[in-house]
Amino acid sequence: MRLTALRGSLATVAILILAGVVSAQGATPPPQPADGPGSVGDRKATVVKRLLGRGSTSSYAFYTAGSAPETGRPVAVFLHGWGIVNPQSYGAWIDHLARQGWLVILPRFQDVNRTRPADAPANAEGLVKATLADLAADPEAKPDLGRVAMIGHLAGAPLAMDLAADAKVRGLPTPKLVFAVMPGGIASGPKSRGITLGDISAIDPATMIIAMVGDKDTRAADLAAKRLLREASSVPMDRKLFVRILSDDHGFPALTATLAAPAGVDSAYDGSAIKPAPEPKDAPKDNPKPPPFRWSPDMALTGEQQTLVSQVNLARVDALDYLGFWKVFDLAASTAFAGSDAAALKNNPRLADMERWSDGWPVKRLVVETPRPAPAAQAKPPAEAKSSAEAKPSAPSRKR
Repeated sequence: MRLTALRGSLATVAILILAGVVSAQGATPPPQPADGPGSVGDRKATVVKRLLGRGSTSSYAFYTAGSAPETGRPVAVFLHGWGIVNPQSYGAWIDHLARQGWLVILPRFQDVNRTRPADAPANAEGLVKATLADLAADPEAKPDLGRVAMIGHLAGAPLAMDLAADAKVRGLPTPKLVFAVMPGGIASGPKSRGITLGDISAIDPATMIIAMVGDKDTRAADLAAKRLLREASSVPMDRKLFVRILSDDHGFPALTATLAAPAGVDSAYDGSAIKPAPEPKDAPKDNPKPPPFRWSPDMALTGEQQTLVSQVNLARVDALDYLGFWKVFDLAASTAFAGSDAAALKNNPRLADMERWSDGWPVKRLVVETPRPAPAAQAKPPAEAKSSAEAKPSAPSRKR
């Protein structure tokens, strides 16, 4: 009798456990918001896609068709990761921004396997300046140079910081926000591979800086993010935030915060299908002969970088995008453009909230921290052993 009762109890426990597992596996991530930060935007609008410049020295521009608002469009300068030059890799985020009213500029500062990392900052600065000049008279683009934000992914993050630091001396608009996502690709020394970080203490003190990393591949991205926040010493601590986005496998598909997570492929933004406008017949035919090409080993992508590029080019949109990266950027830009500081952003209850799985279980919230001030007499910061763009990527993401 007791044995039968015990077997019945064990069977009941097993059924309950199995039911819980099935329930968790059956839970789906929260949907994209219908409006507000991270939302779909104007789905009825047509997005204009332009290629400005020629060959490898060109930029992409994206904005919705029709006359721009009287005040102009806010400008998002999107700086891609090393080796990730096709805008379709970030197409979903670009589409979101354009449908929210932004003018998005993606300067193609790298000719893959032909550009030295040391040349990337000057390339990016020249392209952004030329693109803004080309779009200044376009009534549909109409960039508002008083509302500029820079987004950098991987090696694009230190580039965004460099551009912000050089803005005044290079004739670029001063950004109100620098959004550094999974930062990396920073050279650890004069002879190492990577982007040479300039003097970013020159960044305007009124700039807001957000560094956002994931909980996968954390060491390299953490080091790079904290270095950027620390070396931007002219920007006060109340204008900086360190944000960590967490993986969550409560339901299916799982949410995995890898280095590739900020990407989201949209083939509608395939760069190979975006052609430059034909030149006027009376355009000058001054085509100076380019200097001879000299190859150097640091131009080539490493095997680990190639693996990371492959992961980025397979990334699909999920809740980490629209409730994480996109929403945080939207809220940060709104706060920065309004003249408020990062403390006000941190206190916004929507910032850390990632909503709920379909079964009601909360998605892991963002970890939001105000960086600690550096000690007054700090020793020289240790160089990163490897930048996050060169760090060994994680196993292929489940973000598909």
